[in-house]
Amino acid sequence: RNSGNILESQQFDDRLQGRFFMRVHFDVSDPNVDLEGLRYRFGPVAQAYGISWSLSDAATPTRTLIMVSKFGHCLNDLLFRQRAGALNIEIPAIVSNHREFEKLAETYDIPFHHVPVTRDTKPEAEARLLELVRELDVDLVVLARYMQILSDDLCKQLEGRAINIHHSFLPSFKGARPYDQAYDRGVKLVGATAHYVTSDLDEGQIIEQDVVRVDHSLDPGALVTVGRDVEAQVLAHAVKWHSESRVMVEGNRTVVFR
Repeated sequence: RNSGNILESQQFDDRLQGRFFMRVHFDVSDPNVDLEGLRYRFGPVAQAYGISWSLSDAATPTRTLIMVSKFGHCLNDLLFRQRAGALNIEIPAIVSNHREFEKLAETYDIPFHHVPVTRDTKPEAEARLLELVRELDVDLVVLARYMQILSDDLCKQLEGRAINIHHSFLPSFKGARPYDQAYDRGVKLVGATAHYVTSDLDEGQIIEQDVVRVDHSLDPGALVTVGRDVEAQVLAHAVKWHSESRVMVEGNRTVVFR
């Protein structure tokens, strides 16, 4: 009826929860059939069967605002992948509470916004961030090692559209030097988790995780290098899958159609 052709179809039947998940990627050859028209036609069908659904244009890049502090490995990786065409995202701005990566942003011709944060100025800083999100029509906010805790109110306003990267396979090692603590404990695995941002710190729905096996021969500096590589890769996967509408949130879990 709509001149459509299915390119990819994935589904998951969660029998424990009685839920069925499905992602369909299709194209439409009829130039007179647009996205809004498809939404209008499918809406009554979805309502009749109680379907939670969304429809997006795969050709439209996800407008992604990246936040960073002083560690640039994840930022560098995302910028490179985006320029190489490996990520279907558009980056309208980079926001940081420091100026370390201002020149890097200039290299990629991306506007850089320095928004310093102190205990006293945090409300104003978060208000400025929300202004940018609205002004730039941002779809996704990525915390690429942004080392500030977001307020509960900001987390709620960004719910479902903010992703954080965390060295979650070192959960016992808190603070600014987790890899030094990991070295002291002789860990055998380092890894990272990309998750959605929620008001529960570092407990949002998990999108992607990975680990790398290490041993006693790696000093803290080497552990940092290994950990940063994992963090960058895990975050890139999460951003890619989110931007391609491959992630479905169900309670505290996600279904990811890779």
